[in-house]
Amino acid sequence: MMLRTVAFVLLAATIQLGEAKAQAVIPSPSPPSRTQPASQCQAIAQAVPRATFASVSPVEMAQARVGREEVKITFIGHSTYQIESPDGVVIATDFSGYHTPKAKPDVVTMNKAHSTHFTLSPDPAIAHVLHGWSDVPGERAEHHVTVADSYIRNVTTDIRGYGGFEENGNSIFIFEIAGLCIGHLGHLHHELTDTHYAEIGRLDVLMVPTDGGLTMGADSMSRVVQRLRSSLILPMHRGGPSLDRFLAMFDSRYDIVYAESPTLTVSLRSLPRKPRIVVPAGL
Repeated sequence: MMLRTVAFVLLAATIQLGEAKAQAVIPSPSPPSRTQPASQCQAIAQAVPRATFASVSPVEMAQARVGREEVKITFIGHSTYQIESPDGVVIATDFSGYHTPKAKPDVVTMNKAHSTHFTLSPDPAIAHVLHGWSDVPGERAEHHVTVADSYIRNVTTDIRGYGGFEENGNSIFIFEIAGLCIGHLGHLHHELTDTHYAEIGRLDVLMVPTDGGLTMGADSMSRVVQRLRSSLILPMHRGGPSLDRFLAMFDSRYDIVYAESPTLTVSLRSLPRKPRIVVPAGL
């Protein structure tokens, strides 16, 4: 509780210094423009680097009081999760067109790893198609998209290719909704640097590939998860023995729950105090 209180005071002080100065302390290859929203996930993580789990601001608590805090997260298949905001914005992660939500998504995110993580011919009715890679080799894709009550941004990482690593071929997408910070690691092929962690900031909910080799081994992936210190960890990409090896990396400091449903309803108030790995039905 003391860490949260300190986080609020420091965050408020940062905001009072002005938007331009606040942006200057956030490591970013291309700082957001003045028209882009500030990231609470980054600001709180920087104010108290060792603070863990959710840090609730007065604005976020006001949202909760009027009953607009719940976000629905549904495992669709492979690396695709559907995220539904309180305003009804539907987001599909690692969208390939094969694993599709029942409702037409307003936003889809994609990664360039291979065809099970993207499609170059999505439904034209999808309003926002966010590629995790740039069309210019080596350059960063950069997204700062606001749709109703949802803010979507990304942090780029590298992916393996036939000739070695391809720079900035993957994106970790981050969804800031109803005070929650939800992160999807995409097809992560290497451990993250301190700069990556600073750009990501706080993540309350983390979607993590558990294939054990197509992305990273269970030991490397578990180190990333433990460093991010999220309240809820949602496996994806591969179940079976690969998932078992991943889960074996975590000790009694983590609860492991096998859900009976592919859908989870999350809010700031419902986040567990002890980090919890929730294996969705269907993985």
